[in-house]
Amino acid sequence: MTHGTRHDTGIRAGTAFAARHDRSPAGVWFAPGRVNLIGEHTDYNDGFVLPFALPQRAVLAAGPAAGRRSTVRSTQEAEPVTFSAATVVPGEVPGWAGYVAGTCWAFREAGYPVPELDLELDSDVPVGAGLSSSAAVESAVGVALAGLAGVEVGPTELARIARRAENEFVGAPTGGMDQMAAMHGRAGRLVFLDTRDDTVELVPFDLPAHDLELLVIDSRAPHAHAGGEYGQRRRDCEEAAAALGVPALRDALLDDVERLADDRVRRRARHVVTENDRVREVVRLLGVGTDPREIGPLLDASHTSMRDDFEITVPHIDVAVEAARAAGAYGARMTGGGFGGCVIALCGARDVAAVTEAVEAAYAGRGWTAPVAFPGTPSAGAARLG
Repeated sequence: MTHGTRHDTGIRAGTAFAARHDRSPAGVWFAPGRVNLIGEHTDYNDGFVLPFALPQRAVLAAGPAAGRRSTVRSTQEAEPVTFSAATVVPGEVPGWAGYVAGTCWAFREAGYPVPELDLELDSDVPVGAGLSSSAAVESAVGVALAGLAGVEVGPTELARIARRAENEFVGAPTGGMDQMAAMHGRAGRLVFLDTRDDTVELVPFDLPAHDLELLVIDSRAPHAHAGGEYGQRRRDCEEAAAALGVPALRDALLDDVERLADDRVRRRARHVVTENDRVREVVRLLGVGTDPREIGPLLDASHTSMRDDFEITVPHIDVAVEAARAAGAYGARMTGGGFGGCVIALCGARDVAAVTEAVEAAYAGRGWTAPVAFPGTPSAGAARLG
């Protein structure tokens, strides 16, 4: 998938709808992917995360259905999928279209009207890269449904609806960070989210003013966490919280964690507790106007914790992080759920090419598929395009 522009994807979705249905769509909506600056696997532990919305996004052109059922087509998929938005329930629509049908179900379950629709989907959020391509689709469907139904639904409620689609319809046991970032993103701002109560604070992140850039490096390593290892980490965290007698690891103290008897569970809990501390420290530093270079060591420490305590990195990821640091990045870490996906590297604007080339060379030397690097720029959250 290409890293296109908003303009491109918006035009493609609307044009495809018009060509296929011989009429203009009732509207075109978008929602972005996201990068998490810091705060990994803390969201389902009632903790703190610090993502931002990307320029890459899912775009949805929609209009009333010509027939009695809803039909969704995607530029990235060969075949359309048809379902009944009025009656669809979990288990009925598998695969990529489940994110669309699931959001219709969750929107309906929240008490809002859901008409049958013709939908045309396009996206330039890389799939399988840990940049929340699925949450972008769900959030785009959510804002489209609200717009088409003519109902006012706030961004946090839409994010919760989209998360329910992901958890209960698709069956991915994720926290709510992805959808909240997609809904609350803003240009030049990070989304500091307390996942216990879904409160949001927007934190300044103006890298160009400091001659910096955040490089996002898609490792191209296989990436999947709908179950399996991701679910096991969640169970480990729940076991740790139960052993400590706290509602969630957000409430645990490091001294108590270190006394847990099971080594694996202790290391999992230690990652979550220290990661929450790192998130709060990054927010503190940026909030008082500190040079963003100063957060580099916190990014590095986050990666070490994910690698050693949470054990969610893979060789492609670790090699990219090490090569980026060696080439001059101020800090680098894996971002996303793990087991593949992306690395972020905080670089001087003049060092971006050198860092990119260093990671490419490290991959080439191992015979791996070349990584794809692009700037991570905090951008606007979900909205109507036209």
